[in-house]
Amino acid sequence: MCIAVPGKILSIENNTAEVNFSGAKRKVALDLVPGAGKGDYVLVHAGFAITVVEQSEAEITLKLFEEIYSREDLKKL
Repeated sequence: MCIAVPGKILSIENNTAEVNFSGAKRKVALDLVPGAGKGDYVLVHAGFAITVVEQSEAEITLKLFEEIYSREDLKKL
């Protein structure tokens, strides 16, 4: 199973973006989303942005991740 994580594009240089994932910043390739721009939210898998998503959709997903990772029963795994 694969998972893609939403993040916000902070800057773009050539075809690589710096993307913010809830405070963690990573370099991401934009080869698959050439129209993505600064301020856009993208879904990222394996270092590649795979699609642009609406900010509201990204925020819902990030909130769900936060809820999952804050569960006490999952911290024991």
